[in-house]
Amino acid sequence: MRARHCTDSRHPRYYDGMGLDERAFFTEKAETRPGSYQCPKCRRTSEYAIRWVRRTKKDRPPAGADDADRAKFAKLRDYLLRLDDQVVCKVCGRKFDIPSQHSLVFVDQLSGLPDAATLEREIAAASGEEKPAENKPAIPARFTRKSTGWK
Repeated sequence: MRARHCTDSRHPRYYDGMGLDERAFFTEKAETRPGSYQCPKCRRTSEYAIRWVRRTKKDRPPAGADDADRAKFAKLRDYLLRLDDQVVCKVCGRKFDIPSQHSLVFVDQLSGLPDAATLEREIAAASGEEKPAENKPAIPARFTRKSTGWK
């Protein structure tokens, strides 16, 4: 029995015209950004270097793009794609997953975000505190003595 080919447009074949790959619309650049995550085992929060790929939209559609590809190109935005899924805790050495809700971030959303220090000041101002508690209590004398004479 011989296979019959469907000529109906509702059933495209693999050799028919295929849309361009998404990577044809972007230039990729690897970068490392800091991220603050909490270890689920020891509950310590630390800064980690996370690998990302920045995909920047090219200035014009690639050669060979049809009308559908041009329409798709007009809607594209620059974005960051996270490469690392896990990090190793700096305190206990356990490997844990990075939360996945921020594995793709659009660059235009990222540009207006405040840094951590600015965010803390804004939260303190909104809660009615005049200054964040930066005065640390004095260290007791038993912890500041020299270790000579200890056995």
